[in-house]
Amino acid sequence: MEALNKQLDFIIELDRLKSIYRQALVKSDKNRFENSAEHSWHITLTAQILHEYAEEKVDILRVMNMLLIHDIVEIDAGDMFAFSDSADIAAQAEKELAAAKRLFGLLPEQQFNKYQQLWLEFEAAETIDARFAKAIDAVLPLLQNMRNNGGSWARHSVKKSQVLKRNRYLEGLAPQLWQYVCQQIDIATEQGWLLDE
Repeated sequence: MEALNKQLDFIIELDRLKSIYRQALVKSDKNRFENSAEHSWHITLTAQILHEYAEEKVDILRVMNMLLIHDIVEIDAGDMFAFSDSADIAAQAEKELAAAKRLFGLLPEQQFNKYQQLWLEFEAAETIDARFAKAIDAVLPLLQNMRNNGGSWARHSVKKSQVLKRNRYLEGLAPQLWQYVCQQIDIATEQGWLLDE
């Protein structure tokens, strides 16, 4: 019963992810800000649909699990805009590590270890599965911004080079998606949604 109570506490805590808002806008809902729970759901489906483009073998179930849990830490740490300055991103990484320990620590020990390791693997982006998960985490905001006149890029004066760097995981892993992303970034730059430096 103790294990079940811990699991249920964790499940209830996850509800808080619905109140963490991101910079991405939901165009289909009057351009309101997207929450992190919606984002996690959306990128998980995106990965499932697009994993056929990965040239290396991707374990899609592991990728989907990574994407479902990758932003849980935002319950404690909050969301950090992807193009914030490097000092803020470094400070955020420390907050997220502490959040991972607390939040996954709500679970029984075996599940705590499993989910924390999966989260750490995603963050390190050294395995094929983690790199593909990171790539999908970057592709979806690109799609959203492209269909919303630049969205958060235009609002925050994001540079072309920043978006290219953020999507770099696709370059060798899924060349067809990388080519598509590069074309979209060029269009966004021509439209003035991204700064060309």
